Amino acid sequence: MTLTIELKPSSTPKSTEEREALKAVGGFGQIFTDNMVTIRYTEGRGWHDAVLEPYGPVSLDPAASVLHYGQEIFEGLKAFKAADGQIVSFRPDANAARFNRSAARMAMPELPEDLFLAAIDALVSTDREWVPEGEGRSLYLRPFMFATQVGLGVNSPSAEYLFMLIAGPAGSYFAGGVKPVTVWLCEDYVRAVKGGTGEAKCGGNYAASFLAQAQAVEQGCDQVVWLDGFEHKYVEEMGSNNLYFVYGEGENARLMTPALTGSLLPGITRDSLLKVAADLGIPAEEGTISVEQWRQGIESGEITEVFGCGTAAVVTPLGKVKSKDGEFAIGHGEPGPVTLRIREALLDIQTGKAADLHHWLRKIA
Repeated sequence: MTLTIELKPSSTPKSTEEREALKAVGGFGQIFTDNMVTIRYTEGRGWHDAVLEPYGPVSLDPAASVLHYGQEIFEGLKAFKAADGQIVSFRPDANAARFNRSAARMAMPELPEDLFLAAIDALVSTDREWVPEGEGRSLYLRPFMFATQVGLGVNSPSAEYLFMLIAGPAGSYFAGGVKPVTVWLCEDYVRAVKGGTGEAKCGGNYAASFLAQAQAVEQGCDQVVWLDGFEHKYVEEMGSNNLYFVYGEGENARLMTPALTGSLLPGITRDSLLKVAADLGIPAEEGTISVEQWRQGIESGEITEVFGCGTAAVVTPLGKVKSKDGEFAIGHGEPGPVTLRIREALLDIQTGKAADLHHWLRKIA
């Protein structure tokens, strides 16, 4: 039996004037729409009580399992106002699949993919007026799930969970927009190791990154770059992005992104760009690169550009790398041509300006 989402939207939504003023603020993750979706899970009963309701606080018992043992996962995806005025979401099926892989790793129940998609459709359709227009703007969607069983025992996973979906208008993830960022090579800490939770999109991975991110900020950097957890020399990913390295230039340019080793997050934007690059005739592959190879590649001119990619930031150029051993610059302080071409190609697909060759867009409203 398919669970139906009951619609109980806010009876006091923001006025048009209030909503438009909030949408104009820009930024990321600070403003939210009028409504949200909640779905509950109870062991033996399954998923139940699916409701679209007014956005608001959640009541939790102080002994709720998530507060003590961190059983929590989340996703991030976007809805866009396409060139023809239609509202679409980008690859929500891929997010649904990754959400369930994270759930399995964290010993949590999987949410049926059709229910995941139905939640997105319901919220975006109801709050469609919150979807902003303009280049680089979107409605950011945050599905998440956490353990709610009351009790402090650690013998087994929680038997109760709450899935939620919230959304908010988003502009550029980085305050500087599409400008090269400076990154810090983290050598004191590791993000994850093979066999750990690195492949899962769980909150604990991000909490564990905050100290290194604070270290990066102290060094005048925007983001941290993680190295492998075993030899501490191979580049893995940025704090909020996967990484791509551009070798050569012009018709001879090719891309390489660090391979998924079991400790990296399998980014959906990362996967999309492998396909977008192929569509553009740019060879792209997965591989490995050490810090020393990165440094030497820049010095020799073999590596011409480096960029990060992720749902929130889309494609972000790197301009400088700092570490305890010094620093080196990438390019000439401006986004490289391959980075900009890849970024534009992806955004054109997401907003309906280019053909959706891979059937990534889901029409909502």
